[in-house]
Amino acid sequence: MIDFDVIIVGAGLAGLRCALGLQDAGLSFQIFEASDRVGGRVRTDLVEGFRLDRGFQVLLTAYPEVQATLDLAALSLGRFLPGAEIRWSGKFRRIADPWRQPRDAFRTLFNPVGTLADKLRIAALRRYACKAPLDDLLARPDTAALAELSARGFSSSIIDRFFRPFFGGVLLDPSLQTTSRMLDFTFRMFSLGDAALPAAGMEAIPKQLAARLPPASIHADSPVQQIADGDVVLADGSRISAGAVVVATEAPQASRLLDPIPTPDSRGVTCLYFAADAPPVTEPVLLLNGEGCGPVNNLCVPSQVAASHAPPGAALISATVLGIPSQDDRELEAAVRSQLGGWFGPQVGDWRLLKTYRIPHALPSHLPGDLPSLVQPVCMRPGLYVCGDHRDTASINGAMASGRRAAEAAVRERESGHAIRPSGRLGGEPVAED
Repeated sequence: MIDFDVIIVGAGLAGLRCALGLQDAGLSFQIFEASDRVGGRVRTDLVEGFRLDRGFQVLLTAYPEVQATLDLAALSLGRFLPGAEIRWSGKFRRIADPWRQPRDAFRTLFNPVGTLADKLRIAALRRYACKAPLDDLLARPDTAALAELSARGFSSSIIDRFFRPFFGGVLLDPSLQTTSRMLDFTFRMFSLGDAALPAAGMEAIPKQLAARLPPASIHADSPVQQIADGDVVLADGSRISAGAVVVATEAPQASRLLDPIPTPDSRGVTCLYFAADAPPVTEPVLLLNGEGCGPVNNLCVPSQVAASHAPPGAALISATVLGIPSQDDRELEAAVRSQLGGWFGPQVGDWRLLKTYRIPHALPSHLPGDLPSLVQPVCMRPGLYVCGDHRDTASINGAMASGRRAAEAAVRERESGHAIRPSGRLGGEPVAED
């Protein structure tokens, strides 16, 4: 006996977006989530009145799936300035988007972070990334981002001082070996919209999606142990039968459950949050390490972007270290404080560490040649689907888009009149989609 049309494993952005698509089509579903609440990697912890996102994350308002799915006004977004302060040669240098921050155009054009020709090449890259159809952008020749930047004539100065800390920080890849398709996609999203933080933290995004679903359809603290013969087997031994199963977990877990499927490697990140009496900067701006030394790649003050991230009279500081350092937390904190002391002086000694997050599976790694396309099929076989940012662009947009595509594929199978219940041993090769 089939209990539900679809079982979704995982209540992250992909699983929740898939559930919304199934709900719109009138299919019954249940979501089983291993952790204590929805969100997956997009989570926010409340610590002593501070809102700590699990790893520095931002919402890019230009994401197509975000615009189509979320109520941005209800998130009460605080927005970063369209640009960054780059630490180089002992000073911070402003580089801004002159189209959206014209008052900073002059100092961007003539600061020593790259040559004048580099600034003109950035304008050309912006024009290309924004005007090309998005599908064409994601299907362009596949090469490493570093090779693409060099081929476009960018100097080593602008690559090392701007592209490595900025896009290396976004893609969690300071080597810039990630596919140039992700560089183009990310550049487009930053150029066409804002980088923002919800007032209640990034977890407000999955909470908004979950609020549109029946509460009884989401089961927290319910890890799935196995998928067999069309049934989902929970860790407590319970067995639930469904017409179809959607695995909406991060890549390593998806590969375990699907026995296995090819998934990209993961990139890790470490984030340290500090409480301070006063912010080290007064603008909602991202600070980048253009000097290439020290553990911190980028820093921001979330409470300058959205005041609700800190209690009244306090500031929240977020420092990002790419990868998972070998030092223990105490050694890492000392190295971070030493570097930031050089940036901001003695005040850093008064900052109080709130929490250190080490996130080994923060983003899937998209290297040139790994996949023929960033957008991978979500149908593994009739009745079995997989979604997550490892099936699309490594981003919030990719997670949500893959969830939508999984729902659409399940609905198409249902409407075709074919049985969608998976049978036999799971796994195998993806099925091509229309």
